[in-house]
Amino acid sequence: MTSISDHQPADARSDWEARIALRSDEQGTTSGIPLLAPPGDLAAAAGVGHVRLSWSPVPGAVGYLVHRAPLRDGVPTGELTPIDHLGGDVLSVPDTWYVDTTGEPGTPYAYAVAAVPEVTVTGPLSARVHAAALPADGTVPTVALRVDAAEEGVPLPRPWQPMIGSERLSQLLCTDTSGGREIGRELLAALRRIRQEIGVETVRAHSILHDDLAVYREVDGAPVIDFTGVDRVYDLVLSIGLRPVVEIGFMPRDLASDPERTVFEYRGVISPPKDWDRWAELVRALVAHLLERYGETMLTWDFEVWNEANLEVFWSGTREEWMRLYDVTAKAVKDVDPRIPVGGPSSAAAGWVDALLEHANRSGAPVDFVSTHTYGSPPLDLRPTLRRLGFPDARILWTEWGVTPTHFHPVNDGTSAATFLLSGMRSAAGRVEALSYWVASDHFEELGRPPRLLHGGFGLITVGGIAKPRYHALRMLAQLGETELSVQASGDGANGLVQSWASRRADGSLAILVWASTLDQSKRDGDPALARQIRLAVEGAAGRTVTVTRLDREHGDVTTLAEQLGVADWPTGEQWDALRAADSLPVEKVDTRARGGAAVVELHLPQPGAVLIEVAGS
Repeated sequence: MTSISDHQPADARSDWEARIALRSDEQGTTSGIPLLAPPGDLAAAAGVGHVRLSWSPVPGAVGYLVHRAPLRDGVPTGELTPIDHLGGDVLSVPDTWYVDTTGEPGTPYAYAVAAVPEVTVTGPLSARVHAAALPADGTVPTVALRVDAAEEGVPLPRPWQPMIGSERLSQLLCTDTSGGREIGRELLAALRRIRQEIGVETVRAHSILHDDLAVYREVDGAPVIDFTGVDRVYDLVLSIGLRPVVEIGFMPRDLASDPERTVFEYRGVISPPKDWDRWAELVRALVAHLLERYGETMLTWDFEVWNEANLEVFWSGTREEWMRLYDVTAKAVKDVDPRIPVGGPSSAAAGWVDALLEHANRSGAPVDFVSTHTYGSPPLDLRPTLRRLGFPDARILWTEWGVTPTHFHPVNDGTSAATFLLSGMRSAAGRVEALSYWVASDHFEELGRPPRLLHGGFGLITVGGIAKPRYHALRMLAQLGETELSVQASGDGANGLVQSWASRRADGSLAILVWASTLDQSKRDGDPALARQIRLAVEGAAGRTVTVTRLDREHGDVTTLAEQLGVADWPTGEQWDALRAADSLPVEKVDTRARGGAAVVELHLPQPGAVLIEVAGS
C-alpha cells in the first residue's frame, strides 16, 4: 500500500509528502525530463454545482495539474495552487478535462492548468480563465444522451479484467477468524467470486518470500530453500481459475542485511540482501521451481520486482541499491527462461518510472512491463514516457489503484468509491493493459485485522462476503459487451460530471452505463446539486425491452443497509441474513417511449450514482 494511516503505531507512522520529499532529496531526480509547454485552449463551462474545465493535449504529458485561486474584483486573491480533491495521493489527472466541485457555488475563481511530464515535475501554467459554479435553484438539470444501436463500433477495452489485488496469499492458509469468519476460507471465496462474476484473470499480492511461508532459512550458514508453502497457496489460486502475479519480496529474515527493518503488523522485512549472490540464487530457484511444477503456463505469469521501493517504509536501502536489486532479480528470472516477463518499478505515486527506464537503458536490464500505483485520481498516461525513453512496447500495468491510499477511510465503503472506480476504468481504457483495484477482500491486515464490519477497509467485499458498492461497479462493468459504441451527450454536466460507456453484445443486446461522479471526496455522501435527470435515446431500439440496474445510496450500498438494520461492530445472525439477502442489485423493467425509431428512457441519477441500462436484442 502507498500510505500508512494514523491507525499505525506512532513509531512507524510517516507522513506521505515527507516520505516522498525525503526520497527525492536523498536519491536525486531523473535527468532528461522535457520542459513542456503550457496547455492551450483552456475553457471553463459553469454548471449547477460544478465547473468543467477543458484544454488541448500537450505532447509528452503524462497528466495535467489543475490550479485555482479565488477572485476578488476580477483579480486572484493569491497564488494559484493545485486543487486538492482529497484523494490523498497524486493530484494530476490524465485527461484533458476536469470537473471541479470543490468551490463555493456563486464564488468566482481563476483557473489555470500545467502539463506534467513526470509525476514530480510540473510545467508552466496556462493562460487563466475565470468561472463560478452555478447555485442550485431547485430544478434538476437534464443531460441528453444518444446511442445508435446499429453503429459499427470498436472493440471495448476491459482494463479491470486482467488483475486484482489481494492480502498476502499466505492468508489463504489461515484458519483464524475475524469477525467470527474464517480468514483463509473467506479470502478464497472472495477471489473465486471475483473470478467467476467479473472474469478477473490474475491476482497480485505482497510477500510471497515472507517467513510465514518458510521459503528460506540458513542452517550452519548454508541456505535451505523450501517452496512447500508457496506451492500450497499457488495451487489454491490456480484451483479457482486465477493466475498469480509474482511480486518478488519481501526479504527473508535470514537473508536480510538488516532484519529488524520491517513494515506492517506481519513484519515484512524491507532491507536489501546481505548476500546478493544468494538473493539471485533464491530468485532463480523460485522461478525454476514454478516452471517445473506448473509447466509452460507459467510463462504467462508476470514477475514484479519488490513493492514501492520509492517509499522508505518499503525499502530501507538507497535508490541505487534498489536498481541493483532490479538488475540482479530480472537477470535471475531471465536465466531460467528469457520468455518470462519481468518488470517494475512497482512504485508508489507513479514514481521512479523514468528512473528505472533510464537505468535499464544503461544497464541493459530487461523491462517487459512498467508497473506503478496511484490512488484518488485516474492513472496517469505513461505512454509518452515509454516512447521517450525507448520502451514503446513495454506493457503498462497499474498493479495497485484505488479511491484512497489511507487505511480505515470511510470513503472505501460507500457509493462514491464505486463511481470513482467507473471513472478511472473509463479513463484508463485503451491505454493500460491492467488497472488492478486494491484489494479483493476486507480480510486484509497490513495494520491489523478488521475491527468491525464497516471500517473503511480496502476490500471490494466485506468480511462475511457482502459486496460493497465498488464490487457492484465492477460487476456492472463486466456486463458491458464486446463492442464499444459512441455516445453523444449534451446538457449541464455532460461528459464530465455525468459520464457514460455504451456497448453492444454479441447477441445484439446493448449495455449502457451512466454515472454521476466527482473526484472531490468532500462530496462522498452526495450533493443534491450534482444530481441530474438523464434522457437516453437509443436509435434503432424502439419497441425493445429495456431494464435498468441502479447503484446509489439507496440501491446496493451496504453502508445504508447496515445503518437501517442497526448493525453495531458486527452483525447478529438475523442481520447477516438480511445483508446476504440484499447482496445483489435488482434489475427492473422500465417504460420507454418511442421517438421515430428510437427508444427513449428517462430517469433520475443522484450523485453518487450509477445505472446500467440494458436493451434487449432485436
